[in-house]
Amino acid sequence: MARRETPVAVDALSATSRAQALADMAAQELDILVIGGGIVGAGAALDAVTRGLRVGLVESQDYASGTSSKSSKLVHGGIRYLEQLNFHLVHEALVERGLLLQKLAPHLVKPIRFMYPTTHRVWERAYIGAGMVLYDVLARLGVGNPGVPHHRHMSKRQIELAAPSIRKDAVVGGMFYFDGSVDDARYVVNLVRTAASYGAKVANRVSVVDFIREGARVVGVIARDHETGVDHEIRARQIVNATGVWTGETQKMVGEDAGRLRVRASKGVHILVERSRFKSTMGLLLRTEKSVLFVIPWGRFWIIGTTDTDWHLDLNHPVATAADVDYILGHINAVIDEPLTRDDIVGVYSGLRPLLAGDSDETSKLSREHVVAQAEPGLVLIAGGKWTTYRVMAQDVIDAAVANLPESVPASVTESVPLLGADGYRARWNQRAQLAAAWNLPVKSVEHLLNRYGAAADQVAAILAENPAFAELLPGSKDYLQAEVVFAARVEGALHLEDVLERRTRMSFEARDAGVEAAPVVAALMAAELGWDRVRVTEELRAYLARVEADRAALAQTTDEAAVAIWHAVTEGTQL
Repeated sequence: MARRETPVAVDALSATSRAQALADMAAQELDILVIGGGIVGAGAALDAVTRGLRVGLVESQDYASGTSSKSSKLVHGGIRYLEQLNFHLVHEALVERGLLLQKLAPHLVKPIRFMYPTTHRVWERAYIGAGMVLYDVLARLGVGNPGVPHHRHMSKRQIELAAPSIRKDAVVGGMFYFDGSVDDARYVVNLVRTAASYGAKVANRVSVVDFIREGARVVGVIARDHETGVDHEIRARQIVNATGVWTGETQKMVGEDAGRLRVRASKGVHILVERSRFKSTMGLLLRTEKSVLFVIPWGRFWIIGTTDTDWHLDLNHPVATAADVDYILGHINAVIDEPLTRDDIVGVYSGLRPLLAGDSDETSKLSREHVVAQAEPGLVLIAGGKWTTYRVMAQDVIDAAVANLPESVPASVTESVPLLGADGYRARWNQRAQLAAAWNLPVKSVEHLLNRYGAAADQVAAILAENPAFAELLPGSKDYLQAEVVFAARVEGALHLEDVLERRTRMSFEARDAGVEAAPVVAALMAAELGWDRVRVTEELRAYLARVEADRAALAQTTDEAAVAIWHAVTEGTQL
């Protein structure tokens, strides 16, 4: 049966558009070149291009492959920062939370409710309650409607009814409050596509291997395409370094002390368990000796985390260990009736936070504020910050970059630029029963698509129309359709098997087998889209299965050093 061609959207990140974007970046000097395709780099590209500038973005791996796909999946003010008296950061983050929930990405960012249990009857309720009041006030300050209700106090009986899994002797009362949740990797890909829809040239799997200077000024980069091995010379009037935990590595290419800014990496590990293993109508926030522990609703699962430990090893592979898992299980089991065991864990993921180095040796006490610095003439860098405030960070670094341009550049407009799929999302959500009939899908599948693609779910539906088999679920998943794999390769820039299983879907940690059963099906679908031959399919499968095996081997170790060593030993010779 011949495939019916579907028109490709102008914002499509296809293999063809990627090659064209690289050619365009090399052919004409850009106004702004952004290095780094995480949340901040993608945000900076959108900020710059919507000011009317010629913009390019390169990412050495896949979009969001670092910190930006391995967060706690929260859009929040950071209630623990109130105790540090960091009111500015909390207020800024809460304002951004409201924007994301209501205006910029209501299809991707959803309100969620958290319980904060107390163990002391008077002073703790008063102390935490005062913090919750301040949290609500800061969310409304200068904004009005924050997009979520304000907090409420709960009696012990109310907690028992709302969260039967919590031990009755572990709490005396508490309160609940609201924050937001997000699929971080999906958001970044959507953000990159939005930037591309406004004209930004973007390319993943492209590393900056050197900087080009004219005298003391940085005027461009040598960018290596890892898919072809070809180097490209890309020139720009201003270059933005938004490489997160790799900031120091990027700086070394322009001078060891460039920018004199130190970023320290902190490892955060999360585990997933099925919803049935923690019976509660809301998430949970617990204080720990170091920081806080969240139990976060995530579709059919709970995400539980995180750890907060200094990391000095391979920045590309921050693996989880048995000690990390024991830490998380120990803290959650202290307050629940039926302890969780390793057998309850569906998946584990680990990422690095980029923290601004300070006087403290504890990463939990380092700053989540961001800093913009002029590293060299022609090169501006941004470091620190938190996922929720990415838009402000992007605005600040582009403000700094355009201040070096001779002409007047318009101010940022991203406060009023919705992401692709946001416009029309609520109307399409109201029509989900009709869409289910039109697309020949169950309503729950339509809801799944709308909450991942918003109004742009119509584009996925067009792929479904090509072949009824694309409506089938991926093996090992109760949610992801085969059409989403096709969409990922055709429209969302996925170039490798891991891009789909780890980031376009989240099967690498949502499936007990980490997507091993689904891998051959995904590889076949990608092969049809990207023109892979049998050798390439075999290589992709071998590389992905080695990563899964390496993660499992690392998880059996008790130290970071041992875990990293065995990870590299298992994957040696398999990485593409």
